[in-house]
Amino acid sequence: MARRRVVSGLFLVLLLAACSMPQVQGLGPPVRAPELDGRALLAADGTRLPLTVWPAERPTAVLVALHGFNDYRISFDAAARWWAARGVTTYAYDQRGFGQASAPGIWAGAEALVADARSAIGLARARHPGLPLYVLGDSMGGAVALLALRGREAPAVDGLILSAPAVWGARAMSPFYRAGLWLWAHLTPAKIVTGRQLDRLASDNIQMLRALGRDPLVIKRTRVDALYGLTRLMGRGLLSAADLGVPALVLYGARDEIVPAGAVREMAAALKGGHRLALYPDGWHMLLRDCQAELVWGDVAAWIADAAAPLPSGAEITAADEIRTLERGPVAETCAELAAARAG
Repeated sequence: MARRRVVSGLFLVLLLAACSMPQVQGLGPPVRAPELDGRALLAADGTRLPLTVWPAERPTAVLVALHGFNDYRISFDAAARWWAARGVTTYAYDQRGFGQASAPGIWAGAEALVADARSAIGLARARHPGLPLYVLGDSMGGAVALLALRGREAPAVDGLILSAPAVWGARAMSPFYRAGLWLWAHLTPAKIVTGRQLDRLASDNIQMLRALGRDPLVIKRTRVDALYGLTRLMGRGLLSAADLGVPALVLYGARDEIVPAGAVREMAAALKGGHRLALYPDGWHMLLRDCQAELVWGDVAAWIADAAAPLPSGAEITAADEIRTLERGPVAETCAELAAARAG
């Protein structure tokens, strides 16, 4: 009798799950050729993805930057301005479901995210013939980039930069977490989570984090089905690392409390030859916006200029097994206070 009740309960759960599936925007049928109109990436299915370009006066390289989960294109503003002054033109657009793109908060699906990335890369290449072109994937953008640069349809690029890549897939999570997330996503896909209970810090740049909290375009309340979609994307990104056929620069902060070191270590170990690794002792998850972000910007610019030259920060490590995390480092109200504390 008890066994029959368990089986009946499982059947009821599966039946309810079938009635409430995760919501996905998906990729529509092609209706036009993709285009960059200066203010947006116009996708093949007609979707308009807001775009920002930070042009260098005399460009020597082009960078297509893919932002992280719940973030949007302006996350690259400070870094892209710095790179533009050093000859690198940066393109960044709001990925589907984020920022000013349509249906913010609704997961777009890996197919749509990858298709958009490939369109942006191809269009940037066409706009700047003869210049080397690189892709930068920040957090979730790293998983999208790994998938976009895989297979026969991958656009031609000169290299990939992975900043704190979100490659922590379901395979690396506990079975209980995986099962719980699947049930949540299929029973209550619109359930909202905020992450406030996790006690995780994304950066030591407290002023920047507070500004993000005030920014209406940064998503603070995440649907469970979007989190489920992100998990699947991260897992696919991790598996794609072994197929990457271009040089890569992998950047990771030893204070990262968002993506575990083990996941990044596994991804880096799977990469083929031609990749380099940098581990920043004072780096957090938001490497490009941390208090020591300029060190990272400098390494990116130096690697783009000469992939064989030493990284100016001195943060390079020689093997994936050196990737590690440290306990939470000091934080202060401002980056200036933190710098003074470190100096003292």
